[in-house]
Amino acid sequence: MGPMEPDSPLPNRLTHVSDKHPRCMLAEFSSMRRHRELCDVVLNINNRKIFAHRNILSACSPYFRAMFNGDLAESRQTEVTIRDMDEIAMELLIEFCYSARITVEESNVQTLLPAACLLQLTEIQDICCEFLRRQLDPSNCLGIRAFADTHSCLDLLRVADKYTQHNFQEVMESEEFLLLPVTQLIDLIASDELNVRTEEQVFSAAMSWVKYNISERRQNLPQVLQHVRLPLLSPKFLVGTVGADLLVRSDETCRDLVDEAKNYLLLPQERPLMQGPRTRPRKPTQRGQLLFAVGGWCSGDAIASVERYDPQTEDWKLQAQMSKRRCGVGVAVLNDLLYAVGGHDGQSYLNSIERYDPQTNQWSCDVAPTTSCRTSVGVAVLDGLLYAVGGQDGVQCLSHVERYDPKENKWSKVAPMTTRRLGVAVAVLGGYLYAIGGSDGQSPLSSVERYDPRQNKWTVMAPMSTRRKHLGCAVYKDMIYAVGGRDDCMELSSAERYNPHTNSWSPIVAMTSRRSGVGLAVVNGQLYAVGGFRWNSIPKNN
Repeated sequence: MGPMEPDSPLPNRLTHVSDKHPRCMLAEFSSMRRHRELCDVVLNINNRKIFAHRNILSACSPYFRAMFNGDLAESRQTEVTIRDMDEIAMELLIEFCYSARITVEESNVQTLLPAACLLQLTEIQDICCEFLRRQLDPSNCLGIRAFADTHSCLDLLRVADKYTQHNFQEVMESEEFLLLPVTQLIDLIASDELNVRTEEQVFSAAMSWVKYNISERRQNLPQVLQHVRLPLLSPKFLVGTVGADLLVRSDETCRDLVDEAKNYLLLPQERPLMQGPRTRPRKPTQRGQLLFAVGGWCSGDAIASVERYDPQTEDWKLQAQMSKRRCGVGVAVLNDLLYAVGGHDGQSYLNSIERYDPQTNQWSCDVAPTTSCRTSVGVAVLDGLLYAVGGQDGVQCLSHVERYDPKENKWSKVAPMTTRRLGVAVAVLGGYLYAIGGSDGQSPLSSVERYDPRQNKWTVMAPMSTRRKHLGCAVYKDMIYAVGGRDDCMELSSAERYNPHTNSWSPIVAMTSRRSGVGLAVVNGQLYAVGGFRWNSIPKNN
């Protein structure tokens, strides 16, 4: 090397931030724990010994930091006994501290959540609550609600409450309902937001609960019946069913409640003076229908933005955007969560999935990817499973189909279509999955086939009258509507609908503009055609 010129500039610093360092550190700490190297504490849980490092545990858990960094006796002990803790749950949580990875499932969530609460691992608490929220069902929502209440998971408690109230007609048939303590039963049936067709259902539910253990619960009947809105019953039901019930007739307080309801019904002129909690109609919270536009193509580039349309206010509002730009993305709603499947980010084809929760306005990326990259893919939900149909992977047009089970977080392949299809529209009707139109990679298609999940078989159905790729489709009143798209030479405004009873297509009124890549959805009894190529307006077909 020759001598440096005295006036040549010298760099005076070089900053480096390693992406690999955190991962390598965790991996090495985990290896040291497995080999019991430099471990300075042993946790004894139900006679299982877990070797660990105090500094790692303290960095992850406020519980351990307080234990090891204070004046407690445990701060000086090399072996610490922890009581009232599941040893398998503790092992999983300690492993998480070292690996940043944990799997929550049905078999461990009920031990993981209380253990995470004890160790103050809020991230794991949130993951457990999210897992339970996804498991909500009319048969288990009351148990999940009680579990959330016990462990002060307020968000999960709120969601479980709303779910129970909205699905009360199914919940009242469950065994969990019959096992409710009287205080929880009263809290439930006293709610203004209880979703019932008539107050008769509430009375029937209350009596089913009492008669499930009549010897112990008949004493609770007067207290329970006070929260059934007897004045809102039909006169025939009040007299013929409630008034004739032997349990009701045998209790003075119950008879008084029936008489109060009779007076309310027989003396309409006196009703303004008789208003109270029992005369107030229930007002169940209605789930307002909203329309979401997810990703797509704008100004020559794929986009990650998401917009929400409220038909009541006729406003579009930006929502949290996806983590990736996606055009040709498949979108469907499963268990009140919106899934964005595959697509193209402007540079590469994607197999990743994102899931959106409208309650929190947040996207998560913890959904298992599809087995192959797909754009221009059709996505729909059938029998609680998410199907990804056709598309292209950058090499070829696809015929294969796979489906996602949210409980297993797993994709599995099913029978392929008889025809390769990209830009295909999919719809679910009558327990079948329909694949409509698209392109085989050479030309647009008019053909239609449907999948029977019971036989794992595709069957060719009547074709559309027009060849269409990148069309929109939706189901309304037992008909499949197919609109827009592109044929061999131009974008289309025409539309047609399919009658499954006659296996035939018939034309309907055309849209006001030609649209390819159009999205179609039914909101409050109206078809909305959103976006697409050529125009930005949003026609609405009543």
